[in-house]
Amino acid sequence: MDLTTKYLGMTLRTPLVASASPLSQEIGGIRSLEDAGASAVVLYSLFEEQLHQEALDLELHLNAGTESFAESLTYFPQSSEFHTGPEAYLNHIRKAKDAVDIPIIASLNGATLGGWAKYAKQVEQAGADAIECNIYFIPTNMEISSSEVEKTYTDILREVKISVHIPVAAKLSPFFSNLANMAKRLDQMGTDGLVLFNRFYQPDIDLEELEIKPNVLLSGPQALRLPLTWIGILYGRIRASMAATSGVHGPEDVIKLLMAGADVTMMCSALLRNGIGHLRHVEQGVREWMEGHEYESVHQMQGSMSQLRCPDPGAFERAQYMRAVKGMQHVLQVNT
Repeated sequence: MDLTTKYLGMTLRTPLVASASPLSQEIGGIRSLEDAGASAVVLYSLFEEQLHQEALDLELHLNAGTESFAESLTYFPQSSEFHTGPEAYLNHIRKAKDAVDIPIIASLNGATLGGWAKYAKQVEQAGADAIECNIYFIPTNMEISSSEVEKTYTDILREVKISVHIPVAAKLSPFFSNLANMAKRLDQMGTDGLVLFNRFYQPDIDLEELEIKPNVLLSGPQALRLPLTWIGILYGRIRASMAATSGVHGPEDVIKLLMAGADVTMMCSALLRNGIGHLRHVEQGVREWMEGHEYESVHQMQGSMSQLRCPDPGAFERAQYMRAVKGMQHVLQVNT
């Protein structure tokens, strides 16, 4: 039975990829992910804000004592002795590449053009096999148009693509006026892969302290429906690889997403809940299902339930919506 798949031009042993999470912050964690069956690991994200803060910290350190006695300046190192890049992250990439045999995908998380291209190049030089651009952008300025929002995405991806030779994937939000058009544009400009979808973390209100507090909720299996829908729509219409993320918890989720057209399925919440060893359970479940249903390869499954197989692709979503509504009406009639 052949579970191999291709993602971002790389041949992976299975479609099971560990998405960006705290599990990759230690080299031991990355080794454990490989041992449990992860075919690739997306490292925890390097945030744009970290790059800005590092530059501010450096400037503060370099300027320390400049208004004091000139003699005291000899005690401070010269600016040429500092390395202004995200050295810890780059070193982590190097160590990860030495520690495991599976591909290591770096994750850059930001919302503005900034120094993405510069750091993407350094990430490539550190040995990363690919880059995932996690564009975490929530426009709240009422003066920004939808076209300007889309331009932010295309500008970032264009700059990163120009600066490196390794594959580049875009981790997208589902919140576009026309996601299909956005996917097409990114595909046409050479983006190697689309990761569907980014989950925006909404804050909560603490009613006792009367303050806004961050609230990180792990995904549940129901979150699968959104990437399932859009991967099924985009399959066969773009050249870019497609990775499904959010809601991937068990073997059935992986199988559904592959049938919709995903090249890989990325897991985070399920591993945080159940432990890294959960990967073995998922892989075994996929193998057993494929054997029971006489599938010989992942390639044979991919896209078999996509919109491309529908005789009337334009009616696909509308038809499913109407069927769902009628189903709910039937349930109400039975219960009353």
